[in-house]
Amino acid sequence: MNPNLKTLHPYPFEKLAKLKQGIVPPQDRAHIALSIGEPAHPTPHFVQETLLAHSSGLGVYPTTKGVLELRLAITDWLSGRFQIPLAALNPDTQVLPVNGTREALFSFAQAVIDTTTATKPVVIMPNPFYQIYEGAALLAGAEPYFLNTTEETGYLPDFDAVPEAIWQRCQLVYICSPGNPSGAVMGQADHEKLLNLAEKYDFIIASDECYSELYDDEATPPVGLLQTAYQMGNQAFGRCVVFHSLSKRSNAPGLRSGFVAGDAAILQPYFQYRTYHGCAMPLPTQHASIKAWRDEAHVVENRRLYREKFAAFISILAEVCEVKKPAASFYVWLKTPIDDQEFAQKLFAHGNLTVLPGSFLSRGFNGINPGQGYVRVALVAPLDECIKSAYRIKNFLNTL
Repeated sequence: MNPNLKTLHPYPFEKLAKLKQGIVPPQDRAHIALSIGEPAHPTPHFVQETLLAHSSGLGVYPTTKGVLELRLAITDWLSGRFQIPLAALNPDTQVLPVNGTREALFSFAQAVIDTTTATKPVVIMPNPFYQIYEGAALLAGAEPYFLNTTEETGYLPDFDAVPEAIWQRCQLVYICSPGNPSGAVMGQADHEKLLNLAEKYDFIIASDECYSELYDDEATPPVGLLQTAYQMGNQAFGRCVVFHSLSKRSNAPGLRSGFVAGDAAILQPYFQYRTYHGCAMPLPTQHASIKAWRDEAHVVENRRLYREKFAAFISILAEVCEVKKPAASFYVWLKTPIDDQEFAQKLFAHGNLTVLPGSFLSRGFNGINPGQGYVRVALVAPLDECIKSAYRIKNFLNTL
């Protein structure tokens, strides 16, 4: 077996199941799960209808690059959303469909990490983080380097804190904006600093932007990495690859549809890797994805529903604790007055409500574990359940 498999940590939800094991919650209230970021708003009907209408495509092997119509829909969306001239986006060389960003974020590291270097390669990532980043680095034979994102840093990575020796070994940087779990958003200045570092030290930036369409202020959508690169004059998007998904944007996590886009010089060998990897998107999924990328009305409504839930949830909890509305995403990164694992365990026992301990999403690094003392609350349940959850948390906090 690959010896790097032994370095993988248990997945957060495996730890959560063990944490809850043996606890019998109150049976007079239905369980509410706010631990996993699985959208529960309705998937647009036209996505389902398009899947059925193109079911004959199941009899055809799809190509790894996908149909041109899908890649055109993606470049059109990228251009409009991130203010990039359409002529700067080549659908033949700068876009690849992927079966959800999870598989792409993982496989990307396997394709781009070079382990033949004199020193062990480094992959930099935020901490807390989406655990796929760490697993991808470890299985690619690289060393993860964690950037603690704390309240003091605005829950954003502080690139100035990285030692020179680490930058010299760095081959890949994962960023996530809007962030999981905090919802913090990187600005153009943050991107510019990282792009200048990438130019100096010759590493690739993998920007996970799967929460980019779940933002609070309609007038100020989050900036994308390709958007900043283009505005800086990096019109070929050198060293930049972005990852987008329909899971959160269109409430279609089961569709397993997203894309990667950016530097053609990186995507060409990654495309070759993917042809061997066997991860072509089924044709019905491609046609449903075209419809989804070309429609914004359902996305606007999606944001409205999340704003409604945030407003109700926060207004209830604000009476008993410090709780802040994030700039984007559907998470509340909630401080706990006791140990976060104990908090999650006792909350389940008290209120039949499941949240995710922050320490399950982070690693101890440079003397601290930035996830400790927090729980991640995913406001994915219907509005009435989010309201019930807020009251259950409020009542639990009053017992402490």
